[in-house]
Amino acid sequence: MNPEHLAELFPSAVLGRLRELVRIDPSLVVQDFASPDAVAALAEAEILVTGWGCPRLDATVLERAPRLRAVLHAAGSVRSLVSEACWQRGLLVSSAVRANALPVAEYTLAAILLAGKDVLGARERFRAEHRYPPTRDLVGLGNFGRRVGVIGASRVGRRVLELLRPFDLRVALYDPYVDEEQSAELGAVPLSLEGLLRGSDIVTVHAPDIPATYRMLDRERLAMIPDGGVLINTSRGALVDPEALTEELVSGRLSAVLDVTEPEPLPADSPLYRLPNVFLTPHIAGSVGNELERLGRTVVEEVERLVAGALPAYTVREADLAVVA
Repeated sequence: MNPEHLAELFPSAVLGRLRELVRIDPSLVVQDFASPDAVAALAEAEILVTGWGCPRLDATVLERAPRLRAVLHAAGSVRSLVSEACWQRGLLVSSAVRANALPVAEYTLAAILLAGKDVLGARERFRAEHRYPPTRDLVGLGNFGRRVGVIGASRVGRRVLELLRPFDLRVALYDPYVDEEQSAELGAVPLSLEGLLRGSDIVTVHAPDIPATYRMLDRERLAMIPDGGVLINTSRGALVDPEALTEELVSGRLSAVLDVTEPEPLPADSPLYRLPNVFLTPHIAGSVGNELERLGRTVVEEVERLVAGALPAYTVREADLAVVA
């Protein structure tokens, strides 16, 4: 992993728990499996703890790790990390994606509630006019009965749905893998993607980045969102047609809260940096700063299970990658 993440993932107390369970050298944090230190460590390693910045675990790497039996990823998706050789080897693969979903959902909840108050527009008008708005300008604002559409009952999407339960919102869900009964259990009305887009004031994207979701919000579907609607994307920029979205935002017909874009980051001349109806953040919805400790704790708990002879709680299987990020 990136050595810069180690201290936040495994602060002293968490690292102490890990050292009680397994033999580990905290001073050895590598990003190149071909380095002499890495080659020597791989020859003996039974468990590999990985994170952001870890190279792909291909056949060459696995040949250097004959005793390796588990990969515990202290981050989200393992798609770019785990190769076919890992599955052929029968390695146990675990991810802290569930823990990483929590701050993303919290960010999304905040964005939904602020969008319902038209915070972006109100901020800009207040800056320009230096006065409180007249009552007529507040008509239609608020979160009582606001229509929220959630795209994807992923780990993040499910947590968002859970967080939305205490509020007086009307929540809809689109997910082709969730039936009507399951949707009701999640507290949402199931709709087609087109029905959700047409019937939502706020649309929040939590589908995985897989071939089936590439550009799922294209020009035609973005146009279905009602005038004044807000798009929130904390998933991946590839799910939204960037040119079509830029046109909608430049026109002012829609607003957006975007923690992810395509490309990422946007070029310096992108109008999205300057538009008053766009709230753009640098991919911070996921775990950052002190939130990284939650990922490290997840890895330690997985090590505890392995040492006790149990399977990891958050195992990722090869088949999972067809439908999850």
